[in-house]
Parts: sequence; structure tokens; C-alpha cells
Amino acid sequence: MKKYRIELTMACLLLVCFYLLSRQAAVISVNQAETTKGEAGPLILVDAGHGGSDPGMIGMGGLEEKGINLSISLFLRDTLEKSGYSVIMTREEDKGLYDSGAANKKVQDMQRRVTMIQEHAPVLSVSIHQNSYQDSGVHGPQVFYYEGSVEGKKLAEAVQNSLNQNLEVDRPREVKGNTSYYLLKRSSGPLVIVECGFLTNPEEAQKLQTKEYQQKVAGAVTEGIRTYLNVQ
Repeated sequence: MKKYRIELTMACLLLVCFYLLSRQAAVISVNQAETTKGEAGPLILVDAGHGGSDPGMIGMGGLEEKGINLSISLFLRDTLEKSGYSVIMTREEDKGLYDSGAANKKVQDMQRRVTMIQEHAPVLSVSIHQNSYQDSGVHGPQVFYYEGSVEGKKLAEAVQNSLNQNLEVDRPREVKGNTSYYLLKRSSGPLVIVECGFLTNPEEAQKLQTKEYQQKVAGAVTEGIRTYLNVQ
């Protein structure tokens, strides 16, 4: 009888030990998951230009810029995250960053984009846009930076070079400094505006509407960002 009680006690102790070890393993697993989550790469802000009541540029056949901006920006988010970066978007659907009753929706929209950059303090920001020109023959991507920003120019050059190479641009464009664009003037940290192409050029406008080309643009921008950050 005494031997039976000892064996029963030992069995109970083993069950308790097993239970405690299982709980400890679960805690360690959760902690490891949280640590991995916290080890996400540098934060990059992706801004899909325009949206909502603001269509942006109107190209061939009434083609609106805002939808193409958003589509490329979402592909850019995906490729950046696959490369190990953290990404925050200014918008992920067809809407602007303004209140419906705002007296000046455009001003409020731009102010809120700048506020997002200030609050989240990304290592860099990229604003996706499309271009237009009175001469329909003009085409090709071009990257703008705030004139006087050394890091902004470096980022712009890395992205521009990648776009020119990966999109096989027949007449490569060069980066351009600017002091009048609101985002460039007001934003903290390196920021570039990527004009992915001209909606007034029939051939380029057609390509920019395809998912394949949009993904190609996003991949080129990602490669340029990686080049810039690796140098940094």
C-alpha cells in the first residue's frame, strides 16, 4: 500500500512538472514571436498621391492618375515588405486624407500627409505620382527631390538609376531638384516624388495601366531604395 502511494505521488509530480514545462514553453514561444515581430526592418513611408475627390492628372481617354498611383504604391509596399522593410501607407484605398466638410480639402490632405511623416519618422518617404506634358511624345520616369537636401538627392539618384535600367528607358531622364512642391518643402527626412511615367504619352499610359508594368515599376523603386540604404 505504501509503495502504491509513493508511485501515485511520483506520477502526480511528473504530471505537474510536465504541465509547468508546457506553460514555460508556451511563454517562450510567445516571447520569441513578439521579439521577431519587433525586429522588423527600417520603416519606409509610401505615399499614393491624390485620391478621393482629387483625381490628379487626367491623361489619355480620361485616365485618372489617382488609381494608378494607388496600385503601384500597393505593389511597392509588398515588394518592400518582402525585402524586410516595415511600411506605412498614407492611403490604401481610393480616398483622400481630408474631412468631408473641410473648407479646403487639398490643403488639409497635404498637411495630413506631412503630419504622418512627422509622427512616424520613417528612414525615408516615397510619393508615387504620374506625369503629364503638352507634347505627347515626352515619356519616361523622373524622380524629384528637395533641392538642397543631400540625402534626398542621393535617394533620388538611386531610384532614378534603377528605374532607367529596369524599365529599359530609351531616353533616360535625370533627377530634378525642386523647392515648390509641398511635400518636398514640408517633410522631414529624405523624401522623393517618383513620377512613374507620362499619362499624356499613349504608349506609356497603356503600359502604366497593366499590373505587370506596375509591378515592374514597384520592383525598380524597391531596388533603388535598397541601394540607397545599403550605402547608408
